[in-house]
Amino acid sequence: MFPLLAASLLWAFSFGLIKGELTGLNSDFVSLIRLSLAALAFGFLVIRSRSEWRLGTRAMGLGAIQFGLMYVLYLASYRYLPGWMVALFTVTTPFYVMFLAAVRERRLPPRYVAAVILAIAGALVVVAKGLPDDASWKGVVLLQTANLCFAIGQVFFADLKRGSYVSESSLIGWMYLGALFVPAIALLIQGNGVGPMPDGRQWLSLLYLGLLPTGLGFYLWNLGAARVQPGFLASINNLKVPLAVIVSWTIFGEEADDYLRLLGGLALVVAALFVAGSPRTVETQKSS
Repeated sequence: MFPLLAASLLWAFSFGLIKGELTGLNSDFVSLIRLSLAALAFGFLVIRSRSEWRLGTRAMGLGAIQFGLMYVLYLASYRYLPGWMVALFTVTTPFYVMFLAAVRERRLPPRYVAAVILAIAGALVVVAKGLPDDASWKGVVLLQTANLCFAIGQVFFADLKRGSYVSESSLIGWMYLGALFVPAIALLIQGNGVGPMPDGRQWLSLLYLGLLPTGLGFYLWNLGAARVQPGFLASINNLKVPLAVIVSWTIFGEEADDYLRLLGGLALVVAALFVAGSPRTVETQKSS
């Protein structure tokens, strides 16, 4: 459970940095830089792993979906949605996690459904402020596709890991390498360069985002996702939403319109985690 909580806290800082510091930069270029930094951080583990190319190719394919395509779509949605709506529409990710897990396991426990509903309700209580006039449904579609890509990686990373002698960190390294191709191809398709280059402050933001929320954050998340029950995983996906609001208040100086609403949303998210059940490891469940 700790890796999932740590990743959620790291991601909570991303919303403010992306909207506040990286506005005006090419979103595909931002994706490429973040993933390149993550790949560099984990690249030596790929070299040391000496894993088979068949396994590495599968990991690269999954990384291209979960990290590469997800980032391209997710960052592109900021062009059509305000930051708070980006946070709002990430609350559908648990539905995708739950659906994919149910298809894979051919069962759907009622408590998983209840946990996901509670978690989404909690996140909505925190971030729902109404639809702004300048919001576009194109951004919603982009973000929902990004959510699906992220859910695919969470659910099927456990299958990739199962039966493999390669460590999770090495597999994540392969995934980052595969993810690099997506924003690189997107930039080539655009054919108009990378746009304005980041200034010093923006480079620092990219360095942080690439090494911590992207590199370390996704590693911790997939590490935890492979070890907990699907219902718990689906519920904890939304913990980053109220955390992001708290960080916006305390770190980025934004003001809240209703502190009581935040506390109510947090209570619902925490309740969802209890409803989902104990975050026992997959290995423990199988041996019991």
